[in-house]
Amino acid sequence: MHEIDRSEITPEHLYLSRRQFMKRFAAAAAAAVGTGVLAACATPPTGTSEPATSTDMPVAAPTASGGAAPDTPTPSVGTEPTAPAWPTVSAETDELGDPLTADQAINSYNNFYEFTFSKEGVAQLAKDFQTHPWSIEVGGLVTNPRTLDLADLLAYSMQERIYRMRCVEAWSMVIPWIGFPLAKLLAEVEPTEEAQYVRFETLYDPEQMPNQRGGTFPFPYVEGLRLDEAMHDLTILAMGLYGKPLTPQTGAPIRLVVPWKYGFKSIKSIVKIDLVKEMPETTWSSVTPSEYGFYANVNPNVPHPRWSQATERRIGESGRRKTLLFNGYEDEVASLYEGMDLKVWF
Repeated sequence: MHEIDRSEITPEHLYLSRRQFMKRFAAAAAAAVGTGVLAACATPPTGTSEPATSTDMPVAAPTASGGAAPDTPTPSVGTEPTAPAWPTVSAETDELGDPLTADQAINSYNNFYEFTFSKEGVAQLAKDFQTHPWSIEVGGLVTNPRTLDLADLLAYSMQERIYRMRCVEAWSMVIPWIGFPLAKLLAEVEPTEEAQYVRFETLYDPEQMPNQRGGTFPFPYVEGLRLDEAMHDLTILAMGLYGKPLTPQTGAPIRLVVPWKYGFKSIKSIVKIDLVKEMPETTWSSVTPSEYGFYANVNPNVPHPRWSQATERRIGESGRRKTLLFNGYEDEVASLYEGMDLKVWF
């Protein structure tokens, strides 16, 4: 991959400017889901012709830098466990030379259906969301099932990964994530020979997540990957961005990031990871299977039933740009789908 130029990275002050360190909560984004049809990504700012979306964030191609630093207290949302310091943002662009998306835009341009279907209210409704204590159960078809708390998760060597994120609703961002490869965790639990897929589940807590009380959308949110996708080095578990912990509206304290797939695959606030034999039934592919497939690979040649995927709008830019196959990560991931008809396995 080409080296990323810092000029392509979204300025940090735009992403977290309205939230100081762990207390940052940005204003939510514009118009909610249009025409009453739920979508899986966040809606772009006004003045675009793109469809209303749900809430995932865009990412840039992976340029890893940094690692674990000397032990110093690292804040997290809620009570602060002690953990190694994280690497700071060391680049301004992704490997294609695209600048980072502004930190404020990333932090305020969100959908998180557990809190609300409206993008305008996510940050406010999520501001008191408690993410400590927190634990993730990792089990299913594994030899060594584990339950990890925040201290366990923060003990992994953190890396900076600048990724493009492409929303299914045809907008995109470039985000400097902080996290670690999911493969490291999966290797420790030792998947059995029967394990073929990885199933992820978001927290179910109607007391903290008010929209889980309505019964209009199936909760808890569930996503999945094929095991080889999950083990790919580009797939990470992110715990921060722009060198700071994730905010509640961006998926604190830990979320999945799969940069060659549409954003709704990158499930937030994970509490459970299971290795399974059969392809898991995921939330969006079960609600509207004709619109949101299990694979959800970014593909400009496969239109959504209600809009084209051939172009996208990069948040913070005017005009549109061409969408890249696999979101520009074709060289890294195309081999995973050799022999598959990408128009059928969308």
